[in-house]
Amino acid sequence: MLDFLGNLKRTHYCGELRAKDENRDALVMGWVARRRDLGNLLFLDVRDRTGIVQVVFNKETQPAAHAKAEQARSEFVVAVEGKVIKRQKANPELASGEVELVASKLHILNNSRTPPFPIEDEINAAEETRLRFRYIDLRRSKPHRNLALRHRIILEIRKVMDELGFLEVETPMLTRSTPEGARDFLVPSRIHHGQFYALPQSPQIFKQILMIAGLDKYFQIVKCFRDEDQRADRQLEFTQLDLEMSFPRQEDIFHVIEQVMVRACAVVGIRAEAPFPHMQYKDVIRKYGSDKPDLRFGMELHEVTSCFPEDAKQKLQIKGNVFAFAAPGAAGYSRKQRDEFNEKAKSLGGGAYFVQCGAEGTISSSLGDFFMLSTLEKLITAENVKKLAEACGAKPGDLVVAVSAKEQIKGTEAAALIAGQLRLLLGEALGVIDKSQWKFLWLTGFPLFEWSETDKSWVSAQHPFTGIVDEDLEKLESAPWEVRSKGYDLVLNGYELGSGSIRIYRQDIQERLFKALGLSEEQLRRRFGFFLDALTYGTPPHGGIALGIDRVVMLLAGEKSIREVIAFAKTTAAQDLMADSPSPVDKDQLDQLGIAVKEVSKEK
Repeated sequence: MLDFLGNLKRTHYCGELRAKDENRDALVMGWVARRRDLGNLLFLDVRDRTGIVQVVFNKETQPAAHAKAEQARSEFVVAVEGKVIKRQKANPELASGEVELVASKLHILNNSRTPPFPIEDEINAAEETRLRFRYIDLRRSKPHRNLALRHRIILEIRKVMDELGFLEVETPMLTRSTPEGARDFLVPSRIHHGQFYALPQSPQIFKQILMIAGLDKYFQIVKCFRDEDQRADRQLEFTQLDLEMSFPRQEDIFHVIEQVMVRACAVVGIRAEAPFPHMQYKDVIRKYGSDKPDLRFGMELHEVTSCFPEDAKQKLQIKGNVFAFAAPGAAGYSRKQRDEFNEKAKSLGGGAYFVQCGAEGTISSSLGDFFMLSTLEKLITAENVKKLAEACGAKPGDLVVAVSAKEQIKGTEAAALIAGQLRLLLGEALGVIDKSQWKFLWLTGFPLFEWSETDKSWVSAQHPFTGIVDEDLEKLESAPWEVRSKGYDLVLNGYELGSGSIRIYRQDIQERLFKALGLSEEQLRRRFGFFLDALTYGTPPHGGIALGIDRVVMLLAGEKSIREVIAFAKTTAAQDLMADSPSPVDKDQLDQLGIAVKEVSKEK
């Protein structure tokens, strides 16, 4: 027979009881985490969000409470009245381990089926099972800690923004579809048949309008939606810190975000040093082969194109430049291991070549102070093999990895991008990444345009309101691939945390950019009509940035997936297994919206 809560009032949380509470009466409430029956003594570990307390039921002194406790099972919801006493032997694994609660009365408020997996920090349950039974999974202390950390970080961010004079303003969830780099989620209108709202990919246009409206400093902790493929660090609905400022220099926006990140890191006891270093996009690509470089280890790239004669380039089908790096202590990698990295390079559209420096047990020609072994020697000569290794600063025991590309995309360093991925794989495999480091980096000087193979033309690399570096304006029509944007990214330990830009605010420049993109007046009115009208009413210089809250919390929590720091996350197949979403809807609902579902044939 279950009990009612009635007028019972909790006096203490389970995990907060301490030695100072000795001899106090207490009433705790929570779930039965564990039950141990020793005959005259029965123990229940009772758990709430703060932790666990051990409750003792003595058959001799409190027979009624003991009898009631015999009915309790794992995950029953209970309320326990009793007295706090010191334990004879403290349990150092529990925060409340110095004390226990001697029960005088037990109230069983609800029962429970046997959970599909144990409610412990370390479990073997598949992620799909955990997400399907998310209400069980969230009872574990680890998700509790992550969600509590998320709360504290967001609270700290709001404090910083308030201290800096920003106003939090909500922008619409139902708006119009505008191109922002990914597919929109569309919401059909019942009132306006055949017309659709879109869920915002970001508040981009609205926050710019708030600057036109004179709000000066805006921010928002906002939900955004992008219909794109899922990853460990990407969900189709995500949360970001969104901000915009009027009359800013780029450095002003950097300063705001640096204060945000310094304070967010301090929440978990990490000391971040501001200001963060800056690098130009073209330099970081050539040095690390990534626009989100992990700076916690070396293995930097070096251009070694001059080591490859023209006839070797033709035989190896090399396009563009060749980049190489030295992997410390990897000269002893087996043929199979090297082949695996070569296959990875091939899958990315390139090829990898290796030089083993001073590898023990190899027979090779001597090229200086130590031995080198490479299949490249026949193609590029022994002298060029030596020059290649020297260019990378290789030492005895190192493995030099040279990477080329089969195709060279306009405006990029294709080989460097492939080498950058191999650098990360080898850095992880060799254990040279210092996981105790927190390396921030600002990236600037991004290309304004990127080449579209589909359209065979230059298209906007960011949204079309991204500012243009002043001295590059003259190249807008003549050499678009050389034009740099006033965009910037914040990177931490190989993850892009945020992206933003100084915006175009002058109508003449905006018209030139639209013309360069080949957009007609009709296309512009259809995509951006209301915003273009707003730009004609005295738009101030402005700029902003969006910071991914989920990724920030993931990194500070020490997790590898943002699903671990989102209460109700979706799978990599974009499904909410707990709510069984997405799901079909009734025909009546579709009829009210004037929508018919068309069967889509699946490609074999």
